[in-house]
Amino acid sequence: MIRRIIQIDEEKCNGCGACAEACHEGAIGMVNGKATLLRDDYCDGLGDCLPTCPTGAISFVEREAAAYDEKAVQENMRKKAKSNHAAVPHTGCPGSRMQRIQHSQETTPSARVQTESQLGQWPCQIKLVPTNAPYFDGAKLLIAADCSAYAYARMHEDFMRGKITIIGCPKLDSIDYSEKLTQIIQNNNIQSVTVVRMEVPCCGGLELAAKKALQASGKFIPWQIVTISLGGKILE
Repeated sequence: MIRRIIQIDEEKCNGCGACAEACHEGAIGMVNGKATLLRDDYCDGLGDCLPTCPTGAISFVEREAAAYDEKAVQENMRKKAKSNHAAVPHTGCPGSRMQRIQHSQETTPSARVQTESQLGQWPCQIKLVPTNAPYFDGAKLLIAADCSAYAYARMHEDFMRGKITIIGCPKLDSIDYSEKLTQIIQNNNIQSVTVVRMEVPCCGGLELAAKKALQASGKFIPWQIVTISLGGKILE
């Protein structure tokens, strides 16, 4: 039968796995680091996966495809739920792979130094900040992955000081940041934009949203991208 079904552009796919996690029917899986439509009859054609893709690799097409099989989907979900207690190899997003980070030095309680927060405003979540907030006027804008402050120990001193900080995670927030970031940049006298992201692929969605916003704003603003490793180092 001819019906609407998703199509995945392998060249655009960055392997973040967000679509596979968003697909409740299990139609999408990660194969060789790329999202793949595993079975036509698992895809209901509703497209819950589309808004989660940070690179726009997923689209709808009309083509010959097996009909959506709800019973087969339910059986597949039952089998997955039954096997969840067993340890299985990680096949999803590389950025969500479990790993322990060992640091070379430990800080003892007696060696702790009291530092002052450099957060200049509240709220700080991208999806919560008002686009016309007065603190954006003349601001140096920091757009940061929300986990970067935990990975990079000197986040406040090296990046947040003197800036207005807004944070987000494109994998956890089911919204397109680029539209709101465009409004912030267009409607305010932003002096510069710094993006601090993690090295994981899914964090590329934050970088992409910032670049799209800068282009859409029509303004020429100094900007830079800083990538933090999982071990808390700045990558060149």
